[in-house]
Amino acid sequence: MGEIRMPSLGADMESGRLAEWLVAPGDRIARGDVIAVVETQKGAIEIEAFEGGTVGRLEVAEGQTVPVGAPILSLEEPAAAAAAAAPPPSGAPAPTPEPAPAPAPERVSQPTAAPPAPEGVPQPAVPSPAPAAVEAAPPSRAAERVRASPAARRLAQRFGMDLAALTGSGPEDAVVSADVRRAREAERQAPTPERRAPEAGRARGLDLAEMRKAIAAAMARSKREIPHFYVATQVDLKAAADWLAETNAARPPDERMLMGALFLKATAKALLEHSVFNGTFEDGSARPGDGVHIGTAVAIRGGGLIAPAIHDCDRLSLDALMARMRDLVARVRGGGLRSSELTDPTVTVSSLGDRGVETLFGIIYPPQVALIGFGRVTETVLAVEGAPVVRPAVSISLAADHRVADGHRGGLFLRTLASLLQEPQSL
Repeated sequence: MGEIRMPSLGADMESGRLAEWLVAPGDRIARGDVIAVVETQKGAIEIEAFEGGTVGRLEVAEGQTVPVGAPILSLEEPAAAAAAAAPPPSGAPAPTPEPAPAPAPERVSQPTAAPPAPEGVPQPAVPSPAPAAVEAAPPSRAAERVRASPAARRLAQRFGMDLAALTGSGPEDAVVSADVRRAREAERQAPTPERRAPEAGRARGLDLAEMRKAIAAAMARSKREIPHFYVATQVDLKAAADWLAETNAARPPDERMLMGALFLKATAKALLEHSVFNGTFEDGSARPGDGVHIGTAVAIRGGGLIAPAIHDCDRLSLDALMARMRDLVARVRGGGLRSSELTDPTVTVSSLGDRGVETLFGIIYPPQVALIGFGRVTETVLAVEGAPVVRPAVSISLAADHRVADGHRGGLFLRTLASLLQEPQSL
C-alpha cells in the first residue's frame, strides 16, 4: 500500500484544513492529478498526487485540519490491482464479482491539465433517486446538477455566485473557472450600489491577517538562520527597451510583452551558469535545484504576498513565459494555485518597480538560498564611450546565503545577468 501525505506548501506551513476531496475510493489517479483542495494561510491550494495508483481509502474527512506529513490518502499497490484484473487459473471457479460502489454524485474527476490555464474536465452527472412521497415538480436548471470543473465550483462559492446562472464554455458546455471570473468581472463593473463591502482583512477568500503572520514567521526564521549577504548593480537597458519596442510594435495590447518577461528569462539563463544560487539548503547541506523553477512574487490586492513557481523558466520562450506570468497573476488573485507551484521553487524573483522602488534588498525564503530583486526602470545618466548619455536602466540586487556562496560569486552572477539583458535577441 502506498500513501499520499499532506505536503508542506512553504516553510511557514505547519498544517492545512482539507476543504474538499476531488477523488473517491476506486478512482485511478496519475502523478500530477489534482486530488484535493487544502485551505492554508495562503488561501485554497489544489493538492496534486505525487504518485499514481488506485485510491484505496481517504484517511481524513473534509473539514479536518491535518499536520504536514500526515497521511491523507492510501493507494492500492499496482500488483494487487493487476492480480484482481487477471483471469482465474484453469479449472478454478470464476469469482463472483462484487457490485461496484455507486459513484458519489458530487464528485467530478479532474485529469492532469496542460498549461497555461488548467481546467478540470467534468464527467456526466449521476442522477439522484427521487425521494419517496414527494410531489414531483417541473425540473429547473437550478435544481439539476450543473456541469462545472472543481475550480469553477470553488470560485463560484467564494464569490457567492450561482453556477446555474452562468453560461459554460468548457467541454459539453461545462462551466470553467474562466467563465466564473468573466461573470465576476462583469458583476464588479456593473452599477450595484447595494453590494456589500468585503469583510475587513479578507480578499478573495484569503485571510490576510493570517497570511501576514505566516510571512512574518518565515522572514524571522530566514534572518535568524540564514547568513545573508547582498550585492547589487545597475544595468543599461537601452538594447532591451529598443528590442521590446520593436517586438511589440505590430502586436495588439493584450499580446505585448513586458520587460518583466525579459528579467525572468535572463535570470533563468544566468542561473544555469551560476547554479549555486539555484537550489536549497536543508539538513546542513546545499541541494541543487532539479530545474530552474522561479518563484515569482505577486502582490495580493488588499495586502499580502505569495511567490508561486513558474517551472522550467530556462526552457520557455519569451512569449510562453509572458503567458505564464499573466496566468499566474490571474490565479493568485482569483484562486486556483496548485501545490507544486508552492512546494518546489528553486529561487525567488521579486520586483517593486511598479511601486516606484528603485532598489530592492530582499529576504531569502527558506529553504532557498537566493532572492533576486529588480527595481524600477528609470531614465539614468550613464557613461557610454566616455560621454554622459541618458538611458533606461534598472538596479538589480542579489540576496544570497553565505553558507553556499560569497560576494565574488554573487558579482559574477550579476555580471552574467547584465550581459544577457544587453543582448535581448539571445533570450
